[in-house]
Amino acid sequence: MKVAASTVWEILQQAGIDPAPQRTAATWATFLRSQAHAIIAADFFDTTTLTGTRLYILAVIDHATRQVRILGATARPTARWVAQTARNLVNGP
Repeated sequence: MKVAASTVWEILQQAGIDPAPQRTAATWATFLRSQAHAIIAADFFDTTTLTGTRLYILAVIDHATRQVRILGATARPTARWVAQTARNLVNGP
């Protein structure tokens, strides 16, 4: 069923519900700053050791503190290893 925008406006007005604030006014940077306490970003990167072994490193950055945490390093990352590493992050030491 299609409803005209003016009909929705009338229904909301009758119910005493104010219109939503302008959503285009906030920038992406403003959003990130307001939500930083709840945002982390994760990434894999690889490095080669002095012995020539390639290690894959899982790291996260906490946007609120800008702190980078190395969660683990392995020569053979598997889904099981990543899942356990993520559980370790959530559950803490």
